[in-house]
This record gives sequence, C-alpha cells and structure tokens, in this order.
Amino acid sequence: MNYNFEINLTKKPKPKPNPDTLKFGRAFTDHMFMMEYTADKGWHDGKVVPYGPIELEPSSSVLHYSQTQFEGMKAYRTADGRYLLFRPYMNAARVNKTSDRMCMPEIDEDLFVSAVKTLVEVEKDWIPEKPGTSLYIRPLIFANETFIGVAPAEIFKFIIICSPVGPYYDTPDGGILATSIYVEEEYVRAASGGTGFAKVGGNYAGSMKAQKVAKEQGCEQVLWLDAIEHSYVEEIGTSNAFFVIGDEVITAPLLGTILPGVTRASVIELLQKWGIRISERRLRIEDVVKASEDGTLSEIFATGTAAVISPVGKLQYRGEKLTIGDGGVGTLAQRLYDTLYSIQTGTATDDMNWTLEF
Repeated sequence: MNYNFEINLTKKPKPKPNPDTLKFGRAFTDHMFMMEYTADKGWHDGKVVPYGPIELEPSSSVLHYSQTQFEGMKAYRTADGRYLLFRPYMNAARVNKTSDRMCMPEIDEDLFVSAVKTLVEVEKDWIPEKPGTSLYIRPLIFANETFIGVAPAEIFKFIIICSPVGPYYDTPDGGILATSIYVEEEYVRAASGGTGFAKVGGNYAGSMKAQKVAKEQGCEQVLWLDAIEHSYVEEIGTSNAFFVIGDEVITAPLLGTILPGVTRASVIELLQKWGIRISERRLRIEDVVKASEDGTLSEIFATGTAAVISPVGKLQYRGEKLTIGDGGVGTLAQRLYDTLYSIQTGTATDDMNWTLEF
C-alpha cells in the first residue's frame, strides 16, 4: 500500500557535516517525520517538517509513566548511486510487539515503512558516501496525552529523525575492533514477564549504572546475566551476544528477557545458510569460563544495528580478565561483518532479500 504524506521543506538548510569527523548520533538532518494518534481517528496527519523542537506539556503522560518506545535503523548509499534500507519490515513488526506490551497503538507495517522511506528520500543527500558511514534512523513513539494517573494514554505522537553517522569504531577503515566486557552480577537488565524484549527507554536508563561500573573497571560494555540465578548469559550492553564454543555458536533464546534483534536474526540466518551449527539455548557463565580455560571458546561477539558486529577480546569476570581467542577480531565475527556490511551497502548480491531499495 502506498501512502502520501505532506512535505514541508525547511527554508534554512544546514551545512552537511564533514564525513571524516562524524560522531555517532551528534548531527541531525534538516527534517523529521511527525504523525499523530487519537483513539477516534487512529494514526493520521503524517508529514515531513523541518527538524526542530516539539511542544510538550509538563502533564504529558510520557514524562510521568514512560509510555514510549524507539527503533534503530540505517540507510546506506551504494557505490552505484542507489539507496538501501536494511530489513525495515522487521523493525515495523518489532514496533508492534513493543506496542502490545506497552499498551500503545499498533501501526500498520506498510505505513511505518512508508514513513521511513519518505523521510529518507527527502534527506538522501545527508547519507554519507565514505566507507563505514551511514544514515542512522530513529523512529520513536510516545504518549503525549495530558493527565496524571496510571492508565494507558489515548493520544500519541510518532516521530522519525535521522543522523548521519561515522563508523561505530574509531578505525581508519571503519572496520571492527575487539572490545573488553565486564560480567555484571549485581544489577539485572530484565526479568521474565517484564519488558526485556521491548525496545523501551526504561530498559536503557536502568542499564546505565552497570555500564558506569564497567567503565570504572576499564571495560567498554556489560555482559548481562539472568535476573533469577545470575548465572545464564543474556545480552552484551544493548546488543545480542554470541559465543563460539567448539563447533557450536550459541546465543540466548528469545524468552522475553532479551531484545529480538534484527542483526541477531540475520546472523542466525547466515550461519544456517553456511552450515554452521547455531543453537538458541541457555548458557551458564561458568561454562563460558570453563570453555575459555580449556581452549574451546574461540570467539564472543555482539550484534546490533549501530556496530553490526562487535567482537569481544577480553572478558572480565570476578576480578579476572580472560582473553578470548587471541584477543583480537575472530574469524567468524569478521566474516559475518564483511557479509552483512556488503549486503547493506550493495557491494554484494543480496541473495537473502534483506534490503529495500528506494
């Protein structure tokens, strides 16, 4: 289904940032998409408008009860002048799963993708061409009904903003680097029955304390354990975690406590295509340590939209730092990154039918 949105272009376009000095999530494009929801009209009045402040009353329920969610996506410019989105319908489906959990109105998947495409088409000149760069897309939905009282709102706003971003890692070629991970045993990210599978702001706010501790320990990220036994590995920071032990690649199952990542799903599908044994099962941190000690743990890596693949070179657990493999980027992590990035940027044939050209 095709949707037509009103487009109001800015009269004061901003200069494009230098692609050589782009930081992640610091520069924003000239325009944003906005759409309203009311119980009587549903989603309506979608339009592209100049990027700028939004009006929000102090009594808006999102400020008091956190009825909000967001997504993360990317658009890429190919060497032959095409523009690609990566699996946008998976983001649309995840929005609706989050909406169901958060008592928010669902949005038609075609409407969601059409809104993203419309804004990115307007802002396509903001998509940087340098290798390792892309246009990060941030859709968000929040309740802006004005009342105080713990109840689902009936008025919402849907906004999409875009940010030209450099490589997640500060490398000359925009490639990947091995990181150091701190195993968190005190704080928890999510429990069964909670909102761990939903992409909501509270999940991230609640993780910042553990992230601060990890930084103090000299680590870049946190490895979260389960909330009940503090034993089973779940996520790395805000990304899904994979462990290569022997001939098996292991990642936590989708039991409601971890995010169903788009990159996670893509990695699983690639591994299955390549004939590599991939298991979605629970894995104890003690078994990870044992595998490290006996030499069967060859790689750990995280997956997510921002960095695509994040290899882990060191794991800090109870005061000891374990070196994973040779401490660098593992062979499988590099292969996955190269394959995914090549598909995303159109330098390889997309035989998985993952990209959407616009």
